[in-house]
Amino acid sequence: MRAMLTPKMSLAGLQWMFFILTNTIVVPLTLGHVFQLPPGQIAFSLQVSFVLTGAACILQAYWGHRFALMDGPAGVWWGFTLSIAASAAASGADMKAVGGSLAAGYLLSGLMMVVLGLLGFARILRKLFNPVVISVSLFLLSAQLMANFFTGMLGIGEDGRMNPPVALLSVLIALFVAAVYLKGRGWVSNFAMLFGILLGWAAYGLTFPAPGSMPEHAAAVRELFPWGSLRLDPGIMAASFVVGFINMSNTVTSLKAAERLYGEAATESQYRRSFTITGLMTLLTPVFGLIPFGTFASSMGLLESMKILHRQALAIGGGLFLMLGLIPALGGWFSGLPVSVGSAVLFVAYLQMFGTAVRSVEGTAFNSKTIYRLALPILLGISIMNTPSVVFSALPVYIRPLAGNGLVVGILMSLILETCVNWTKLDIAKEKGYD
Repeated sequence: MRAMLTPKMSLAGLQWMFFILTNTIVVPLTLGHVFQLPPGQIAFSLQVSFVLTGAACILQAYWGHRFALMDGPAGVWWGFTLSIAASAAASGADMKAVGGSLAAGYLLSGLMMVVLGLLGFARILRKLFNPVVISVSLFLLSAQLMANFFTGMLGIGEDGRMNPPVALLSVLIALFVAAVYLKGRGWVSNFAMLFGILLGWAAYGLTFPAPGSMPEHAAAVRELFPWGSLRLDPGIMAASFVVGFINMSNTVTSLKAAERLYGEAATESQYRRSFTITGLMTLLTPVFGLIPFGTFASSMGLLESMKILHRQALAIGGGLFLMLGLIPALGGWFSGLPVSVGSAVLFVAYLQMFGTAVRSVEGTAFNSKTIYRLALPILLGISIMNTPSVVFSALPVYIRPLAGNGLVVGILMSLILETCVNWTKLDIAKEKGYD
């Protein structure tokens, strides 16, 4: 089905561009500072991030999975990298050595994704990721993202305290977006997120004399593999394999959720092409000081809100985002979008993802025994998310990022329960009154 380039489709593309921006902009900035890169190198990494992310979205839309699902820097890799870097800094380790080891781990992950994707590993993952595992994944991802966005809305300063005026404006923006979505008619409701970003950004600029923006620095390529020369570390390589597997599972979760929304099943070829594109992009990321890519299940929140499912909208958004990377002045200006504004808008948009998680288990009956297959992984994951990271400091440094990641542990627990427990037998036994 071919879509015409209408004003509605163009606005949808612009909304996608802002969605990609708010999900991407912070990653290269934080990692650049963590690995103590010079400002010019950080600016260059930011530009490359825009170009690669935009290109990945276009390729996925027209050649990969062919759904309107964003591809970009994966959240699970971001958390893993920050945890490893924080542990290394606390122990006084050489950050160049750690960065080089992470880069080698990224290359392993990208190669693994391409090879396993081409070999048809998606068939195995699709069997493992039944509706319950997908629901657990989406529930935990919703909880993790909403917590991050809520924190972003508060305008927390260096002293760790919230900024009440910024927080108040964030709440007003969130209420505005919710009102437009719930009360707006037709296309007005579809573009609630876009209106929220544009008006919220303007309100922020008028309310606060110094809106948050990225300092301007001329992009400069100091070196390739800026985090450090490639170095093989068995611990990081093993951990990278596990995180890479979880990242691949997120692609399956995203595509299966999209299948329900679109009402059509993705073919084996679509899975294979999707893994290939994401894997190839991941192979490029360590060269420029970026983290591996992944398919964003959070795209479901935007699709549910916007109700424009055609992949052309994503391709337009990806193309616009790619242009931001090719035109530094333009990219620098859009990078000035206040974090609190983006967080407030996404806080509302991602509420839809919770609904997707609920619908994933529609038709599945739960009793006092079988409810464990849903409750245990979700509540365990949320409990870990709310546990201070310092609690896990007694664990080995390479296990720490995995054990302290509620999303990862919750998904793994769900996979174990679905693989090792015969829930159908328990369900039948309960119905017959057996213990």
